[in-house]
Amino acid sequence: MTDLTSAPLFTTHYHVYINHTDAGGIVYHANHLVFFENCRRDWFTHLGLNTYFLQNDNGDIQHFVVSQADIKYHHAILLDERIAVQIDHIELKPASLIFHQSIRRQINDDNSTNANDARQVVLSRAKIVIACVQNQANDDSKSSGSIRPIRVPKLLHDIIQNALNQQSFASSR
Repeated sequence: MTDLTSAPLFTTHYHVYINHTDAGGIVYHANHLVFFENCRRDWFTHLGLNTYFLQNDNGDIQHFVVSQADIKYHHAILLDERIAVQIDHIELKPASLIFHQSIRRQINDDNSTNANDARQVVLSRAKIVIACVQNQANDDSKSSGSIRPIRVPKLLHDIIQNALNQQSFASSR
């Protein structure tokens, strides 16, 4: 279980537009996955990894695929809200990354002018496993064939481990 008292690894904010919602102005359930995906992509960019696709020394393409997604919906997300989407914690495995993420609404206390007095309401939580895979070139042509699971590339593993170490250091202070 994720420690809810520690600071998130990464947080970004998104505005909810009409295309995210159903006819009632409530974010369609599948768009929670979109917000989680966008947050992970923004975090990779923040780390200096400008793409999900990595190329090894042999020219093979390595990337991630979602292999599992468990979502718990707590409250509706509404049209025109500004939401905080965050990566609360990551488990780094040899061939996958397990993201624990949440979407939150900030609520300011009407009696306070201090932004630090705001509280957050969890709108949804997710545990999303992304597996590292490599495209297998088809011997008969240059087109891609199947994909196979591989270990997380060392460079990527080291960058993520460094980010986790920094979070752990910041939380212990």
